[in-house]
Amino acid sequence: MDYLQHPFDAKRHTAFSKKGMVATSQPLAAQAGIEVMRNGGNAIDAAIATAAALTVVEPTSNGIGGDAFALVWVKDKLHGLNSSGPAPKSISVEAVKALGHDKMPVHGVVPVTVPGVPAAWAELSKKFGKLPLSETLKPAIRYAEEGYPLTPILGKYWKLAYDKFKTSFTTEEYQSWFDTFAPNGKAPEIGEMWSSPGHASTLKAIAETEGRSFYEGELADKIDAFMKQHNGFLAKEDLAAFKPEWVDPVSTNYRGYDVWEIPPNGQGMVALMALNIFKNLGEPKWQSAETYHEQIEAMKLAFTDGKEFITEPEAMPVSVEHLLSDDYAKQRAGTIGSAASDPVPYELPKGGTVYLAAADEEGNMISYIQSNYMGFGSGIVIPGTGIGLQNRGADFSLEAQHPNVLKGGKRTYHTIIPGFLTKEGKAVGPFGVMGGYMQPQGHFQVVTNTVDYLLNPQAALDMPRWQWMEGKTILVEPNFPNYLAQALARKGHAIQVATDGGAFGRGQIIWRNPETGVLAGGTESRTDGSVAAW
Repeated sequence: MDYLQHPFDAKRHTAFSKKGMVATSQPLAAQAGIEVMRNGGNAIDAAIATAAALTVVEPTSNGIGGDAFALVWVKDKLHGLNSSGPAPKSISVEAVKALGHDKMPVHGVVPVTVPGVPAAWAELSKKFGKLPLSETLKPAIRYAEEGYPLTPILGKYWKLAYDKFKTSFTTEEYQSWFDTFAPNGKAPEIGEMWSSPGHASTLKAIAETEGRSFYEGELADKIDAFMKQHNGFLAKEDLAAFKPEWVDPVSTNYRGYDVWEIPPNGQGMVALMALNIFKNLGEPKWQSAETYHEQIEAMKLAFTDGKEFITEPEAMPVSVEHLLSDDYAKQRAGTIGSAASDPVPYELPKGGTVYLAAADEEGNMISYIQSNYMGFGSGIVIPGTGIGLQNRGADFSLEAQHPNVLKGGKRTYHTIIPGFLTKEGKAVGPFGVMGGYMQPQGHFQVVTNTVDYLLNPQAALDMPRWQWMEGKTILVEPNFPNYLAQALARKGHAIQVATDGGAFGRGQIIWRNPETGVLAGGTESRTDGSVAAW
């Protein structure tokens, strides 16, 4: 039986509930959130429970050793949390080049930055949760101890990673990855049980110490010792110094709706810049090649500038306010013509991220995202702990004049972004689309699908997507209308049709009716998505 074969068109409808809702990419993780909510937790507790469970039930996309961001709506106010960690203090361009690298490596100990995920859970719990971490992490601990059967898309990407790693991860520092994620000498199959006792023990330590064990205690010691053994840069001092940052979200008004993102060092700015440029190009038309062309060109300009300027705020050569200004948007919109442009190209790497949205009957809502980056991250797993470390440092530049140049203690340009929508000061709800550099493109498309075409949450996610890759190259989904693809090709776009939807991100949406409090949720059909409702 082939669990990845779907010969017939299928659809799912928007999910509705009143007391609570969690939408994410794994059914067991969504149920973990609802379980905690039923036991007295609010939407924030549910999000923490779901996020912790996702480190167990979707390790192909995230882990305890990754970073996290959140937009939290509580008592009619939106709060932003940036829990992305900096580069180790001891790292430098010179030190990396001395190891023989002319650009940042993708795997191994060098691109490992300080993980922010455990600190994000603890901070969200302390500031907005109703339950202690010892309660919210229980479902994740249970999944890790007892095991769970792999879902189809999870199994697909686990096997792809294993097949790649068995030929490329041949040195000693990678052995723990195979011990943890291929314990029987192969990747677990779809429907096969997998458990991780070390992962469970780590989650227990995080729960019992409110994250301190990871940054100051026994877990920090294990990370420090492994890094020293393998000549890595991350040290216990880097972990102990880390604190998540509460930030003021940034926004733009798009046709009456305020679209909110986390400010730099995140790439959420790219989605806002693209929306600003696009709204200066006239009224969008349904299934129009001209509208698709204008959307693509707006995204190209926003992305080109975002990659050039976005990094730590104090290192940016241009202000956030300028990049979100009407003058900037009009100036960039004025450069868009009737044919495909060819901006300065750059290679777009693949992503590895999980996104979730949660809401409760009190009106609390959260848009939350965490990632190890590029699937399993660095490929480094601390032995016996289940802690897979991220490779977020791979995005640093080694060019001295680049705003995002590597520096010890600096945070890099970050791909993972949660989104939130409000209208006239009232919450509409959380949304997000994970997937590396697809994320702002997914945010842009979900917002336009919702605002311009009034698509329901599920339809807004299901609509066939496009993705700008580089230059004039546009990747479209297999079900993207051929007549539109042909018309875009006539405008000079180099259209490539993907064989499946895996490269186009995985999104979740929860909208709240401000009059009735009813929640309406959509989940991603491109993965093992699920909406758990109460």
